Amino acid sequence: MAFLLPSFLLSDLRSLSLLPELSVFLPDEWVSSQCLPAQVAPVLLSLSIWDKTSGTWINVATIWGGTVIGLLLRGNLPPGMQWVITQGLGLFTLFLGTTMAHQLLKLQTGRVDGVILGLLAMVLGGLLGEWWQVEVKLTELGERLKQWVKGGGRFTEGFVVASLLFGIGPMAIVGCLNNGLSGNNSLLTVKSVMDGLASIPFSSTYGVGVGFSSLSILLYQGSLSLAAGLLSQVLPDPANHPATQLISGVGGLIVIGIGCNLLEIAQIRVASFLPAILLAPLLVAIVAGLG
Repeated sequence: MAFLLPSFLLSDLRSLSLLPELSVFLPDEWVSSQCLPAQVAPVLLSLSIWDKTSGTWINVATIWGGTVIGLLLRGNLPPGMQWVITQGLGLFTLFLGTTMAHQLLKLQTGRVDGVILGLLAMVLGGLLGEWWQVEVKLTELGERLKQWVKGGGRFTEGFVVASLLFGIGPMAIVGCLNNGLSGNNSLLTVKSVMDGLASIPFSSTYGVGVGFSSLSILLYQGSLSLAAGLLSQVLPDPANHPATQLISGVGGLIVIGIGCNLLEIAQIRVASFLPAILLAPLLVAIVAGLG
């Protein structure tokens, strides 16, 4: 019986030159047909917990590294410069969110346009988020951490903003699947560098709460990496799957909300829209089922 690998994992195996090594144990036709027999499955499934989650731990380390640098700079910057940094972050966050939200224009799922699906996900997810009081609970978690570490200032705000910004996006999903299935942490390493650099100005503005957002990232990305085997069956090609595109588009809209809050354009309850990300794959499945 054959063990079929997702296309994105096969590309990773090629980039890591693993297929030639595996071919020692396999007939040529199995390798050339991109199909590995069941006997090889234990090789891929024998990865240790560290192998599957290494990218997440690197992400945690870079967030804390950027936070420490930001805290060292914080006391040496006048208020005007700190405000300029916040404005720059807000503008860049709006740009990032707009880029991600553009996926909704590319999404085609049967008769329903991607923009309509994004609207449904945001509205229904926002209602669920308010019902479940996601914003309130996330803020309470930040306040508990603030009291535990005796943090001050804008600790909670920094924790919430950084948790949302660092956790939302397709790089986390695809990177965790790559890491969990093949041990390849290259995509999460790129994400880690980006998050680490972003942590510097964020922590100079919000303080040490940005560093503690790494706990959210550890829980979220670590869980995705460990559950990669199951998720790969649902999303065989996550980079191009409609569910991932909708998640990215909805996540982009949430990131735009973060940017608006940073620029103080409006106070949007961004955490309340987090259930929209969970609803996205369900809406895609429903539309696909309706034909």
